[in-house]
Amino acid sequence: MTEVRRPERLRAGDSIAVVAPAGPLDAERLELGIKYLLDWGVEVEVMPSALARDERLPYLAGDDRARAADFRTAWLDPSFKAVFAGRGGYGVQRLLQHLDLAELAPVSKILVGFSDITALHEVFNAQGLVTVHSPMAAGIGQLRVQESHDRLRDLLFAPESIADLLAPTGARTVVAGTAEGRLLGGNLALLATSIGTPTFAQPAGIVLLEDVGEESYRADRMLTQLLRSGWFDQVTGLVIGDFSEAGDQALVADVIRERLEPLGVPMVEGAAIGHEDLNLAVPLGLPVVLDASAGTLKPQLPAFS
Repeated sequence: MTEVRRPERLRAGDSIAVVAPAGPLDAERLELGIKYLLDWGVEVEVMPSALARDERLPYLAGDDRARAADFRTAWLDPSFKAVFAGRGGYGVQRLLQHLDLAELAPVSKILVGFSDITALHEVFNAQGLVTVHSPMAAGIGQLRVQESHDRLRDLLFAPESIADLLAPTGARTVVAGTAEGRLLGGNLALLATSIGTPTFAQPAGIVLLEDVGEESYRADRMLTQLLRSGWFDQVTGLVIGDFSEAGDQALVADVIRERLEPLGVPMVEGAAIGHEDLNLAVPLGLPVVLDASAGTLKPQLPAFS
């Protein structure tokens, strides 16, 4: 069994780095997000290429090697207690081939992000590290629900205060029962496209799934790929978050149930985790207990030491 590695929690006065491992950042949004972080009492340093944009491929925040160099510098610098992704989008998979993962994996510090950042969560969670699936630096200021800010702050600074990771909204029971295991997963598209790559890591534990802009047939295709590959063979429970911006969200939800209910593991849907204003930060890689009958997800120990 993989040893769980919990980084140190954040404290007032700590320094964090902001990187852009995927899509380009909007400077105004980043500035607003940084104000929230500064209000929490931390120092913020934006890495050199974070506000760049690749000239040839404008959906990327600068050249692959520059983005990778920024991430490496931030991750290996002991003065930074956490590394925040600025945003998701697309690009992290391109980054991985330019990182020496054997060099980075032994370092224990907090990684914050979601969506495309799933590709990094998968790498570090496989090495036992607890990471944070949550709003990112350039998105914090855009969230109009205070609980999103409060949850992220509490998870980072006072993780023992969080008794139920699905509170305050809870989740709906799909398959009743309880399950234990490390909380893993993230963005469905990133998890599906990881299969067959050097950084693929088959999950053993409770899996979280969320996504945005995926129509029903695409969600079906990705889930079917994961099912056919045996990806779910060691999964003990399922937490389905938001599947936002689909043309027919009810149909997407039905597809997910049709594909995953037959696994027979405890399963909930409607968790407030994903691409909505209420995006609850959760610790990936941490041992948790899912009570699908009650709609709760409880950490077995604080996310950070």
